[in-house]
Amino acid sequence: MAEKRITTPLTDSLIRSLKSGDRVLITGTIYTGRDAAHKRLTDLLKAGRQLPVDLRGQIIYYVGPAPAKPGQAIGSAGPTTSYRMDSYTPALLEYGLKGMVGKGSRNKEAREAMVKYGAVYFAAVGGAGALIAKSIKKARIVAYEDLGAEAIHEFTVEDFPCIVVNDVYGNDLYEEGVKQYQRA
Repeated sequence: MAEKRITTPLTDSLIRSLKSGDRVLITGTIYTGRDAAHKRLTDLLKAGRQLPVDLRGQIIYYVGPAPAKPGQAIGSAGPTTSYRMDSYTPALLEYGLKGMVGKGSRNKEAREAMVKYGAVYFAAVGGAGALIAKSIKKARIVAYEDLGAEAIHEFTVEDFPCIVVNDVYGNDLYEEGVKQYQRA
């Protein structure tokens, strides 16, 4: 497994260079979003309306961060379970979203959409929210403030740690891991 340093926004050539199993350190801007925000975003796309944030070439981190303590950009910011966003994923990838960060596996439709539209899914370590928050240097709400912790935040990150689970070639790290340890 290779370790790569990448910078947002993500390009098609960068996406093609990432392989399932690669350890990645992300620097740049990433956005947050969970279930309620995803529903609003996809409703806007279905209605042919503009999104409040241009997500083309960007990464969405599935997180509802805790409030910041004094001297911090954000509180604990661990990933949430990704499958809850699966039904919204194809529309956002078609729009131009290039990366998602969360925990857990994705359904078949979400994985197929990643291949079709050229996007990747990264896993962040669940239970490591306080450690992950150290890589978040700035945070501000950019849309849907009424959703509280589930509002869309813009994070400025430096060396945000994650692993490529699903790449544009249809590979799935979780499936590969299971196969590796199955008994014949």
